[in-house]
Amino acid sequence: MNGTGHEGTTNDGTTNDRSVLVVGAGPTGLLLAGDLAAAGVPVTVVERRSHEISNLSRAFVVHARTLEQLDARGLADGIEEKGQPLDRLRLFGSLSIDLGRLQSRFKHLLVIPQYEVEKALERRAVDAGVAFAYETEVLGLVQGTDGVTLQVRGKGGKRAEMSAAYVVGTDGMRSVVRGAVGLPFPGKSVIRSVVLADVRLAEQPENLLTVNAVGDAFAFIAPFGDGYHRVIGWHRARNVPDSEPLELDEIKEIARLALGRDFGMHDARWMSRFHSDERQAPAYRVGRVLLAGDAAHVHTPAGGQGMNVGLQDAANLGWKLAAVVNGRAQDALLDTYEAERHPVGKAVLRSSGGIVRMAMAKRPWTLAARAAVTGVLGRVGPARARATGQITGLGVAYPAPKGAHPLVGRRVPDVALAGGTRLYEALRAGQFVLILPEGTAYKSDGVRVAHWASDRRTALLVRPDGYAAWAARDVPAEAGAEGGTEPGAEVGDRGDKSTDLPADFASYSLR
Repeated sequence: MNGTGHEGTTNDGTTNDRSVLVVGAGPTGLLLAGDLAAAGVPVTVVERRSHEISNLSRAFVVHARTLEQLDARGLADGIEEKGQPLDRLRLFGSLSIDLGRLQSRFKHLLVIPQYEVEKALERRAVDAGVAFAYETEVLGLVQGTDGVTLQVRGKGGKRAEMSAAYVVGTDGMRSVVRGAVGLPFPGKSVIRSVVLADVRLAEQPENLLTVNAVGDAFAFIAPFGDGYHRVIGWHRARNVPDSEPLELDEIKEIARLALGRDFGMHDARWMSRFHSDERQAPAYRVGRVLLAGDAAHVHTPAGGQGMNVGLQDAANLGWKLAAVVNGRAQDALLDTYEAERHPVGKAVLRSSGGIVRMAMAKRPWTLAARAAVTGVLGRVGPARARATGQITGLGVAYPAPKGAHPLVGRRVPDVALAGGTRLYEALRAGQFVLILPEGTAYKSDGVRVAHWASDRRTALLVRPDGYAAWAARDVPAEAGAEGGTEPGAEVGDRGDKSTDLPADFASYSLR
C-alpha cells in the first residue's frame, strides 16, 4: 500500500520520493499535513480510526497564540464564529487574569470544542490535496538511508507497507511511532480517576467557564454550544481505575462539593473516567522520524494548553520539513524543531502541573503557598504578565544567536503593513515575510517583501510561523530605492553582521 503521491521503495529498501506520512488525524496532524500540502509536499495522513470527527474530545480552549497561527492560515475568523470568547480568567476564586490587555488581535481565549477546530483543519487539508488512509493501523517502521517504511494493517486485516521520505508521529499519548523508534515516555500519572460527562443543565452557570476547587473536590464546566456542557471533575477520595463504572450521581456530587451546586445536571449523553499524566519524550526526532503533539508530550489539562501546544508544534515543524523535502534547506534544519519546541513542552509540563498542584492543595502549608503565589500574581504586574504569556502562548520565545537583534527569536505581533494589510495575512502564503521601511527594496524568490504602514526604520524578517528570524535597526531610506538585485545587496550593506540578510531564506533558523 503506497499512499497517494508516494513513489515507493527502491531495491535496497530506501525511498526515492519526497513525500511525508503523518500518523494521526488529530488537530496536530491535520494542521501539519495541511501546511505540508500547501507547500507542495505530497502527504498522506494515516489514521487507525474510521473517518469521523468525534464529539468526545477533551480540549475546549483555543488560546490567543493558537488563534494567531490559525489566522496565518485563514481559519481564525471562521473558528471564532463557532466559539465563545472569554476575556477574563478566574483561578482559585481570588485571582483574576484580564485577557483584554493581551497584545494580540485576539484579546481573549476561545471556548470551542476540539472537534470544531478539527473540522476546519480537515477541510483545509483536503482542499490542499492531503490524502487520507483511514482504518489503517501502524504496526512498526523501518528507516532506510533515504526514507522510512511503515508496516501497516488496513481494512480487513490486510498487511501492507507505506513509504515516504519522512514520518511524523502525531498519534497521541500511546504513540506507536514513538515506540517503534525506541523512545521512552518518562513521567507519571498526576491525577487518577478524573471524571468527564456531557450533560444538559437545568440552570445556566453565571460564567462561560465555571471552575473551582474546594477541599478534596475540583470541578470544571464549559458549554459545547449545542445545549450540552462538558463537566470535568475529580475527588481525592475516589482514586479508582479508569474501568470503574461511573454514574451521573457521582459527577453531581463532585460539582456540589467544588462549585456549591450541580446546576441540575441531567440527560448525560456520555460519561467516562481517565487519568492525567505528565510525560515527555527525551527527543522529538530520531533520524527521519519526528514527533509532535501528545506523541511528544502530555500534561494535565490545567490551563487548557494541551491542544494549543500541539498545534504550535506543527506550525514550527511544517515550514522546516517542507523546506527540507523540497530541497530548499539542509536536513539539519529539522534539528532546530526539537531545539526550539522541547523546552516549550517542558515549560508547559511545569506550568500546567503547578496549576493542578495548587488546585489540589489541602495541607495548611500548601494552601499558604497557593495564597502566596496568587497574591503575587494579583499584585505584581510583570509576574502576572509572564504567567499570562505562558498560558496563552504569546510569551513563548526561542533562543537567538549571540549578538542578534533583541527581536530575534520572539513572536511578532500582527503588525499593520502598507497597503491596508497586516502581517498574518501576508503569512498565509507560507513564506518568510521581510518587512522593510517604505522606499526600501529587496528581491528574492524565497521571501515575500512588505513595508511598514508607519515610518519605522527597522528591517524585520519573519519566519512562516510568525517568529522573528533576523532584524536590523535604522535601515537607510535610500537603500534599495531603485530595486533590489542579489540577496543581501540592498539591506545591511554596511559590513555589520547583525544587519546582513541571509542569502538563503528557506534554511534560515535561529541556531
